[in-house]
Amino acid sequence: MTDAPALPLKLFNSLTRSLEVFEPVHPGVPGDPAKPAEARVYSCGPTVYNYPHIGNMRAYVFADTLGRTLSYKGYKLTHVINITDVGHLTDDADAGEDKLEKAAAEKAQSIWDIARHYTEAYWADVKALNIRQPAHWSIATDYVPQMIEFAKAIADRHCYELDSGLYFDTTTVADYGRLAGHDPALLKIALQISDRLRNVPSDLSDAELKTYFYSAVQDFIETVEEIRETSPAKRLHSELLDILRKLPEPASPDFTNDFMKLTERFGKFLERAEGESRIDPVDGKRHPADFAIWRKTPPTETRQMEWPSPWGMGAPGWHLECSVMSEALLGFPFDIHTGGIDHREIHHPNEIAQNQAHSCSDASGARIWMHNNFLVERSGKMSKSSGEFLRVQLLIDKGYHPLAYRLMCLQAHYRSELEFSWEGLGAALTRLKRMVMGVERLKAQHLEASSSQWSPAYPAGEWTLQKFKDAMPSGSIEANNLLQFDREISNDLGAQSAMLEIELVLGPGAKKQSASDRLNTLAAIDDVLGLQLLSLSRADLRVRPKAATITEAEIEAILTRRKEARAAKDFAASDALRDELVAAGVEVMDGDPLGWDWRLNAD
Repeated sequence: MTDAPALPLKLFNSLTRSLEVFEPVHPGVPGDPAKPAEARVYSCGPTVYNYPHIGNMRAYVFADTLGRTLSYKGYKLTHVINITDVGHLTDDADAGEDKLEKAAAEKAQSIWDIARHYTEAYWADVKALNIRQPAHWSIATDYVPQMIEFAKAIADRHCYELDSGLYFDTTTVADYGRLAGHDPALLKIALQISDRLRNVPSDLSDAELKTYFYSAVQDFIETVEEIRETSPAKRLHSELLDILRKLPEPASPDFTNDFMKLTERFGKFLERAEGESRIDPVDGKRHPADFAIWRKTPPTETRQMEWPSPWGMGAPGWHLECSVMSEALLGFPFDIHTGGIDHREIHHPNEIAQNQAHSCSDASGARIWMHNNFLVERSGKMSKSSGEFLRVQLLIDKGYHPLAYRLMCLQAHYRSELEFSWEGLGAALTRLKRMVMGVERLKAQHLEASSSQWSPAYPAGEWTLQKFKDAMPSGSIEANNLLQFDREISNDLGAQSAMLEIELVLGPGAKKQSASDRLNTLAAIDDVLGLQLLSLSRADLRVRPKAATITEAEIEAILTRRKEARAAKDFAASDALRDELVAAGVEVMDGDPLGWDWRLNAD
């Protein structure tokens, strides 16, 4: 295809807040196909106490796109996704009830049955979204003995015991919270500022009071500046200094007014800093950010899931589980750890602290930490507490093919917020349909030219950049298309830009190229994007809404009568038949060059 070297894969590392070239921990033997470079990836999986909503599933579309890209780049992929069936509390900040125990009690069912049911539901969503199977599904309860051994290994140096369990002392590791950009030391200083500004001596004159406030602020500016350079939270330091430095000297006529503004801004800063630190008010905790790695079963409670340990009967903490399973299956260090952006604030910093303690180093466990942003839905139906929340099955029930949602996710960069709307999902379905129709046209062209069905140069799932280079002539349009695709996907998984190459391959500008070469180009691209463009048909994308009553045979019969009416220029009859279809929830797309298309609406 070309002698140009493959572009390096650049990924955004949340730990350093920068793009970094991916360099595998296990590089293999260059030139030896039997010993390829390996990419080891761990993705935080679901807590199986309820169905996953579509916002949860965005994380796995992202992780799947990452894995597919690594495979396409030629790496041997070892991907692990965990299933949390114990230990995750109703508050991610280490407070509340165990989510599985709570769900089992509410439904009066076995916790094991609850976990099994929702695990299978999650796996069904994984299949519907064409997410590839990982090398390992790690089930948390299968690793409890290893979790106890892990906790025993770090307990003496890094933990302390309370009546409620074994807690990790976050001050015993370096730079706790650097992944989230939090700094417990800064929060402590901010609380001291608050106390000093509130506890004012009662016998001060107005002038002395101004001097007291000014002196306190200057002292704290000096303290914050001293710790700033070694802190993992330079952004918060800069924000606090910006607030404090706006206070003029006591003699200024604006002092009182500016001081009131300062206290208001500082109050908001402190409220947010405390919220980000998610202080768990457990009696006896040494520091607000400390977290439980083993929770004892209270004497007054009966748990369905509990195990004996050196700290009494109980269950592991959620954070402990991922440290143990990632090390057991991937080894430390491994390449990439993925999860939703909400994990960046508490769960992953706590994992890193445990990994540092267990490895007796400052290493975080993974070389690169990656996080997808939120899916935003304005109606509030993303929350599982809302009853019929948005899940993949609901999209299907309303007549949308699940791969339209996958396409919707790919249309936004994984680090950007993505707003969900039914209109947006419908537009994604239309775009997917156009792509599939374009592929169908190319297949028909190939059949007409060669009198044989098209078959790909490599099976689905086996395309790599090198194989495409070997299959395509250098300098061809297809080669240039894939080079541009490679440029976009290598830049931190820029799928939203990379997808444009599909339209170019299907567009009129590529008509002079052979249908076979264009189809092979699409097959290679689709191996990364996972949209099944080469195997779907337009009919596959017609998903029957659950509430629909009209049958497909009835729809086709009415469409046939409508086409006859239009051919006879009986437009009144044609409009009446269209109105009949609309009343039955059928949307007709006139002008389709392959024959009128339609879809059923759920509303």
